[in-house]
Amino acid sequence: MTMALWFECKVRFDKMMENGSVKKVTESYLVDALSFTEAEARIIEECKPYISGDFSIPAIKKTNIAEIFFNNCADKWWSVKYNIITIDEKSAKERRTAVYVMVQADSQQEATDTFNKGMKGTMADFEIEKVAETKIIDIYPAKLSSTNGTGKADG
Repeated sequence: MTMALWFECKVRFDKMMENGSVKKVTESYLVDALSFTEAEARIIEECKPYISGDFSIPAIKKTNIAEIFFNNCADKWWSVKYNIITIDEKSAKERRTAVYVMVQADSQQEATDTFNKGMKGTMADFEIEKVAETKIIDIYPAKLSSTNGTGKADG
């Protein structure tokens, strides 16, 4: 299994506001893709059914997100920065390696709890450095085909 490569895509379009007015907005989404080109194609494919009229993709950037913790009951996306703590064998000093994950949750506490639950059973020592709400509207993981990479169907 290859590691997911997450791209943040900004989508600009005219959005109907609750008061009936139309306003130009830019929303951020995360897409799992192998390249910028694929990320652009994927976000266009995902957004087309939901956006009437013209839209543009003014920006796509590669992220350093290592993992996504989904919770379909929640509406917000939180960025969790945590540090994996290892001991350098030569110097015997603690080393911290920062890792970023996205957690779907309705509150900061729920995001922290969901993250901790997802990390249960992890052998490495880690500490949470920051849990912050993001402007991400939605996340689109790769569409997995019905084969498992060997040409044989999963089952």
